[in-house]
Amino acid sequence: MTDAMSAVDWRAAAFATGPGDTARVTQGIRAAYAAAALDSPARVAWLPSPLHGAVAAVLVSDPAARKAMVAAGLGAHVELAEEALSGGQPGAPVRELVRTRRWEGARAAAYADLGPAEWASAWARNGALWDQVNSIVTRIKHGLGDVGRPNPEGTATAARRAEDAGVGPVLRRATLGAVLGQHDAPWLGLFAQLGRLDGLQGLAGVAAEAGWWWPYENLVIVTQRPTELHREESGRLHRGDGPALAYPGDFELHAWRGMPMPADFIASLGTLSPRRIGQERNAELRRVMLEVYGFDRYLADTGATPVDRDVMGVLWRIDLPGDEPVVMVEVVNATPEPDGTRRTYWLRVPPQTRTAKEGVAWTFGLDPDDYQPLAQT
Repeated sequence: MTDAMSAVDWRAAAFATGPGDTARVTQGIRAAYAAAALDSPARVAWLPSPLHGAVAAVLVSDPAARKAMVAAGLGAHVELAEEALSGGQPGAPVRELVRTRRWEGARAAAYADLGPAEWASAWARNGALWDQVNSIVTRIKHGLGDVGRPNPEGTATAARRAEDAGVGPVLRRATLGAVLGQHDAPWLGLFAQLGRLDGLQGLAGVAAEAGWWWPYENLVIVTQRPTELHREESGRLHRGDGPALAYPGDFELHAWRGMPMPADFIASLGTLSPRRIGQERNAELRRVMLEVYGFDRYLADTGATPVDRDVMGVLWRIDLPGDEPVVMVEVVNATPEPDGTRRTYWLRVPPQTRTAKEGVAWTFGLDPDDYQPLAQT
C-alpha cells in the first residue's frame, strides 16, 4: 500500500466527488487499526454524509438525544444511523489511537530530522491547499452547528425546534471524534512528499477514497464524499444556482465566494430586480445581489447619474440604506478587441472617492497627483 499511497494526487483527493472504492477503504481501516495496535473492527458501516455520521456519533455517545433529533426533523437520519449501528455495541471511540497519535508521531519525527526552518518551509509549500481544505472543513462544521437555525425571515419550522433543542451544537461537537478522510489530504500529502507515510498508509488509504469517518473499537462509521463541489478561482465555495457543496442524503451547503448563504436566497438570484435589491435588509446579501445583477445594469435600471466624469472614466455611486455606498469607476479599455469593440470595466473603489481619476489611481496604489499614465490600457 505504501507505493500506491505515495503516488496519490492529494490535491485531487481533497476535492474528489462521488463514491470511492469501498474495498480500499476497508483495507485502509484495517491497516490504520493495525498501526495503532488494535484489532480490526468487526463492522464497517457506510452513511451518506457528515450529517448522518454526526447523528450516528451522537446516538453512540448520548442516546437520550434521539428524541430531540427526531423532533428536529432528523427522523430519517436517525433511522438510517440506527440501522448502521445495529448488530452489536460499537465500543469506545479510538480516534486518539488511530489518528491523533499517528499524526503526532510522524510530525515529531519529521521535525526532529528536518529542523524548525526546513519543517516550516515544507509545511508552507502545502499552505494554499491547507487553507482551501480547512475552509471547507470549517464550513461543514458550521453547517452542522447551524442545523436548527431559523431562515433569515425567522419563519418557525422544524429547524427552529432543532435550535431550541440544541441539536446543532451537539452535532458539531460530534465532529471532534471524526477522522476527516479526504480532508486530511494536506498533511498526508506533506508526509508523502517527505517520504514519511510509513505507519500512515491506512489513514492515507481511507483518505484517498472516502469522506469523514468515526472509529470505535468494534465499529467504524464511514461517510461518503460529496456528490457536488463548486469553488471559485481562489478555492472558496461558490455557486449562484444551487448548493456549492452537496452530499448524498440532502446535506447541502450554499455559498457565494466563500460566504454562507441561505438556500432560498440562492434560489432567488435568478429573479432579481432593483426593487428586490433595495428591499434587502442584510447588507452582505445585498452586495451579492448587486454583483449577480450587475452594477452596470443596476445603474441603468435605476436611472443613476454619474458623480464625476473625466479622461480616466466615469465615477458612479450607489447609496444603500444601512450600508456604505458602492462607488465604482467605469473605464473603457484603450486596446480594442479583435472585432474592434472596446471592453468596459467596472472598478470598485473606496466610498470616499470623489473623481474618476482618483478611483483609477487608487487601483494602482497611487495618489491622484502621482498618477500620470502615458497611455491607458
